[in-house]
Amino acid sequence: MTTLTKMKLNKKNYHSREADLAYMSVSQFKSFVNCEAKTLAKLKGEYVEPSTNALLVGSYVHAAFENNEVFNEVVEENSDAIFKKNGGKYADFTQADLMIDALKNDSFAMFALEGEKEQIFTAYLFGTEWKIKVDSVNLDRKTFSDIKTTQDLYKRYWSTKYDGWVSFIESWDYVLQMAIYRKVIELATGALCTPYIIAVTKENPPNKAVVHFDESRFDFEYEYAEMKLNRILQIKKEEIEPIRCDKCNYCKSTKELKDTIEVGALIYE
Repeated sequence: MTTLTKMKLNKKNYHSREADLAYMSVSQFKSFVNCEAKTLAKLKGEYVEPSTNALLVGSYVHAAFENNEVFNEVVEENSDAIFKKNGGKYADFTQADLMIDALKNDSFAMFALEGEKEQIFTAYLFGTEWKIKVDSVNLDRKTFSDIKTTQDLYKRYWSTKYDGWVSFIESWDYVLQMAIYRKVIELATGALCTPYIIAVTKENPPNKAVVHFDESRFDFEYEYAEMKLNRILQIKKEEIEPIRCDKCNYCKSTKELKDTIEVGALIYE
């Protein structure tokens, strides 16, 4: 697989395979950590990850805070998935409207979201070029923010990365995301910005919070990213073979049995 020279990014090509070949991103990094084989197959154009309703709902919520034109485009392009035949919205999008209203009717949440929307930045970090697209960045205030949806603000998850119980923010590697975004913005603009997550839940009524980070959390994430990247970049350049996770949809769909497994492997692998 050949890599591309540095390309100029815009909102139309940001999520393209060509851009993913030319740049590292937080989502690509996390995908490699989860399954090397699947991620390489996606980069080579051999596998397309199916779109999910959860992703569409996330796009719907984010678009509502960008501008009316973008939101209307998302609704129009996905009208069959959003609207029933009788004109009403499916339950997921009725819930999404409640989440949008919960944030829009909260002056503190809207204050935290003030800034330029969907801004793209690139920078060289840890031996590779990164790309990021930030929900909202306010360079005058030196802040940036990202909207995250979740089931419950206080639900906890077991994490092998942190070796303990963690919040949804750590479980989904949003601390890593904020750390990388912070560093890329600093390298691109010279401004060291404070990140915030504006969290809203899929409950009725939705719960919400503006979440900040103790800066000491970022040091661990930088060490973690740097430790993982050497192997990831070797896989991306096809210098070494990727490892299959044998759990994701890609691995299940391409799996070929070659041996037996001991029963203990069903819970410890």
